[in-house]
Amino acid sequence: MRKRLVPSVLTTGLAVSAVLAALITPAGAQDRPAPASVTAAGHSTRAGTALVSGHGEPGTRMHVESVHTSNVRTVEVDYQVQETGYWCGPAATRIALSARVAVPDQATLAAELGTTEWGTGHISQVTTVLNSRVDAGQYVTKEMPNDPPTQADKDLLWSDIVQDVDNGYPIVANIVAPPGNQPPGYPSDQTVYHYFTVIGYDDAQGTVLIADPASFGGNQIYWLSFAQLASLIPPKGYTA
Repeated sequence: MRKRLVPSVLTTGLAVSAVLAALITPAGAQDRPAPASVTAAGHSTRAGTALVSGHGEPGTRMHVESVHTSNVRTVEVDYQVQETGYWCGPAATRIALSARVAVPDQATLAAELGTTEWGTGHISQVTTVLNSRVDAGQYVTKEMPNDPPTQADKDLLWSDIVQDVDNGYPIVANIVAPPGNQPPGYPSDQTVYHYFTVIGYDDAQGTVLIADPASFGGNQIYWLSFAQLASLIPPKGYTA
């Protein structure tokens, strides 16, 4: 396990990682091209985002490569934009599974998760599906009912991210993003209830790499401060 760093003050600059600025190829309904490849090597990890303007169509895919440096760890995944407005749970689960196994489509995962037009009810449903397709018992549901989270909550979250990413297992988080505390591109006049996948971290900058299936404003793979991630999860939870 790598060192545990839970900084109280984090960089919030909007410098965009050059490698994450690569565009992706829209997925066609019948003739799907191979997804583009993106790597995080040599990047700036200050909180920021790659804007993939015009490429947020449902089903759009890209391949995100892994990175191992002295401070940065990311997991190789196959990213895909959620195919319906309420399939963020299946899409985030699919991204996490892609690091370990051949992935089913979002419709299959939606059925396994019990997702309806109201979404995926609880993070434990994601835990169950992940464990059914990877190592049994690998994932455990972690509740974060305290809002704001306690220091113990934040310590555990950071430790889980570091341990799981180091071992090649992305984390799926269930978040609540109200106006005034939202990741990039989110509709600022709405509280968004959502699932996304944590696929990396930088323990020098105190940031985490998010694979966000919503693609709000074309924001798909982006760095987010750990402090903000910890503030977004309560009163929901995550699976790690």
